[in-house]
Amino acid sequence: MKYDFVAIGDIVTDAFIVLREAEVHEKMDHVSKEICVSWGTKIPYEKVIVCPAVGNASNAAVAAARLGLNTAFVTNQGDDDVGEKHLESLKKDGVSTEYVKIHPGISTNYHYVLSFKGERTILIKHEKFPRHIPDMPAPKWVYLSSFGEESESFQEELKNYLDIHPEIKITFQPGVFEVRLEKEKLAWLYGRTEVFVCNIEEAQAILKTPDRDIKKLAEGIGALGPKIVCLTDGPSGAYAYSGKELWFIPPYPDPAPPLDRTGAGDAFAATFSVAIALGKTIPEALAWGPINSMSVVQYYGAQEGLLSREKIEEYLKNAPESYQLKKL
Repeated sequence: MKYDFVAIGDIVTDAFIVLREAEVHEKMDHVSKEICVSWGTKIPYEKVIVCPAVGNASNAAVAAARLGLNTAFVTNQGDDDVGEKHLESLKKDGVSTEYVKIHPGISTNYHYVLSFKGERTILIKHEKFPRHIPDMPAPKWVYLSSFGEESESFQEELKNYLDIHPEIKITFQPGVFEVRLEKEKLAWLYGRTEVFVCNIEEAQAILKTPDRDIKKLAEGIGALGPKIVCLTDGPSGAYAYSGKELWFIPPYPDPAPPLDRTGAGDAFAATFSVAIALGKTIPEALAWGPINSMSVVQYYGAQEGLLSREKIEEYLKNAPESYQLKKL
């Protein structure tokens, strides 16, 4: 089957441990913070919430399916109960699993999320799966995120596939490894990217600059090759750059204090990409993105709050006056 949207990346289960007691300390750089709990004792917690089939690319696949695109997911997982729950969850959301490769003898990725006062610290462990591009017809869009370490051979295989299919449009949302990787090693991918999305801190890391000037960061990422650059700034809003024009959108107002911000960036990135795939303009797509982010943070986990296209349009129609695009 030829799909509208194929996401490629890791899949994981997130187990949220909602802490009752902890302290948050500002570090010596006066920017970053650390969460502290007592050493060598028992720590009470509120509850545990297990969210299967998440991760940057998986979240994007679910978002795209709920927004109405014919969607598949390329990933790797183990032959275990955790992996089986991943398949059930993806199928329930209408995401095709025909390109999910199951590897006997390797555990499915499982992360622990320490959740406290709306923020989270994630304990991660990515298994080393053999990664390959399946034999599949060229989709209209490919969404790339989180290849993981030791992915050089996979990147070469991916590059060859995309070279054979120059008609494919690409969204690139770098994961931790891709942000740390020298940008020259991903020059081929930046040059093929239609939509690039990351947060401001990730853009600074990619460009190796302490400068937080949005226009300079957007121009710097754009100079690497992407046609459209989106930079998110958490609860402060988001930006989109076309190579000529820069727009800003504030957050869509939260109906209640956020429960958990996990997946807010993924929701924005996927929703913006889907809107572009549906033929929306950059400003229109930028107005869609924060609505799904707003909805996601009202729940634990990255997927429960993801909306349908009809719901996005309803929120947009009823948006308050404060929710206004600005051309910078």
